[in-house]
Amino acid sequence: MSPYALVLLAYVVGATPTSFWVGRYGYSVDLREMGSGNLGATNTFRVLGGKAALPVMVVDIAKGWLPVFLFPQVDGSAAWTWALAYGAAAIVGHVFSFWVGFRGGKGVATSGGVFLALAPKAVLAAVIVWVLVVSFGRIVSLGSLAAAVTIPVVVGYYGHPGGASMIWFTVVLAAFVFWAHRSNIRRLIQGREPRIRPGGAGPVPAGEGTAPVGGQGGNQ
Repeated sequence: MSPYALVLLAYVVGATPTSFWVGRYGYSVDLREMGSGNLGATNTFRVLGGKAALPVMVVDIAKGWLPVFLFPQVDGSAAWTWALAYGAAAIVGHVFSFWVGFRGGKGVATSGGVFLALAPKAVLAAVIVWVLVVSFGRIVSLGSLAAAVTIPVVVGYYGHPGGASMIWFTVVLAAFVFWAHRSNIRRLIQGREPRIRPGGAGPVPAGEGTAPVGGQGGNQ
């Protein structure tokens, strides 16, 4: 199968609006109008709780992992650059899904799936960093930014069969994660980024950074 067709297919896989469908068909709510308004696992947890968020996170990770793991086996090419292209297309699909007006999440879980296929050691290190930062700082966005930085550092330190292309891919993707979190970064600088807190009274209107539902404020 043509690698170009597989890049398009990777975008379609990534564009699967998991949280939107879970909210709409499982709970009769539109997550674009609740919590942060983002279509990711974090906002699903914020609005609908862990039972709804867990399958969203699993599927969002799979959306990144599947194209990178499977498509190189059928594209007839041994070039690492195609695997990177499939991963990038899946992430772009998640962030800009054609199913829901080119909206989506911030790509953290899907990026994790991409690197789970490409560099599992780096993902393990990023998960550890995320857990530590969120446990002590209680800010999910800060953990996501720290995890995004961790991956290129680990890949650069240990090396990778993809060589320089892989290192540059991790750097560009980290920059993309920072861009996707630009509103969170502004709030972090201003000291207004919400922290995880227990409790919550139910769904709230969209307004990133204001939602207490499900135990945390705005992020993904």
